[in-house]
Amino acid sequence: MSDKKPLRLSVLDLAPIPQGATARDAFHNSLALARQAEKLGFERYWLAEHHNMTGIASAATSVLIGYLAANTEKLKLGSGGIMLPNHAPLVIAEQFGTLASLYPGRIDLGLGRAPGSDQRTMMALRRHQASMHADTFPEDVAELINWFDTDPDAQLPVQPVPGLGLKIPVWLLGSSLYSAQLSAKMGLPFAFASHFAPDQLFQALHVYRENFQPSARLDKPYATVCINVVAADNERDARFLFTSQQQQFINLRRGKPGPLPAPVENMDNLWSPSEQYGVQQALSMSLVGDTDKVRHGLASLMRETQADEIMVNGQIFDCEARLRSFAIAMEAANSL
Repeated sequence: MSDKKPLRLSVLDLAPIPQGATARDAFHNSLALARQAEKLGFERYWLAEHHNMTGIASAATSVLIGYLAANTEKLKLGSGGIMLPNHAPLVIAEQFGTLASLYPGRIDLGLGRAPGSDQRTMMALRRHQASMHADTFPEDVAELINWFDTDPDAQLPVQPVPGLGLKIPVWLLGSSLYSAQLSAKMGLPFAFASHFAPDQLFQALHVYRENFQPSARLDKPYATVCINVVAADNERDARFLFTSQQQQFINLRRGKPGPLPAPVENMDNLWSPSEQYGVQQALSMSLVGDTDKVRHGLASLMRETQADEIMVNGQIFDCEARLRSFAIAMEAANSL
């Protein structure tokens, strides 16, 4: 009997808005992908909070999770993540308590510490700007967990209604060592954002596993690694599709975020050598190719990281090509 760890594959969706499309189109595309993910057996489906980005439609993350949950049957849905410094913990506890009450056993709460926006947008999100200078993330996470794990009949002076005692799964997300250390200390599952910040992936996994302290929620480390997969029936088509995400990164680094660009045949005239280097470095944890290429890449990633779960992002302009890419990713995973 083989003792090989099964590959759990999940989806990260930024609800991309392609050029010429609307947020409503993006939501319908997300629903199509969520329904496919459910049918193909993806482990979970997460949506990410971003603000003031005209190419990403998932700013009201909990609302979009509710839309997808209402139109699927058993798919686990959650946030990858909610940027907790943007919110009062009580509000998040109530939002996800509502989701968990409506869709029991199907809701995850992934939490991030980054703002998911620029400084000016941070100020627009905050009523009390003084709090922007205080790092209360660990205390806020602990407060959420305390509410979720308290006896539902407890009488607290302040409590989320609904939310108290619902045991909602909480994950910490990160792209550096900070969240790895905090996840380990709190005994929580950890997800690393190597799809855009790969540099500290292996160090973060080591720190998390070496320092993990078992908790009432988790008895041993559980690590998810997020990567990009852009797959097609042949490598040429996949590399063509991948140019949308490459252009998106260039625009973001130029301070001009916008809708997801249409793919192009050649990137040479669109980026400088330094931009090319920067984008290729940021997107180095990307599998771009056909089924065989993705299969070999997933096998290598599992071998090198010993991840408990792989989460897949794919910023693809055409909805049908995006659906096909995720289907190929699952086909590759199932063949390992």
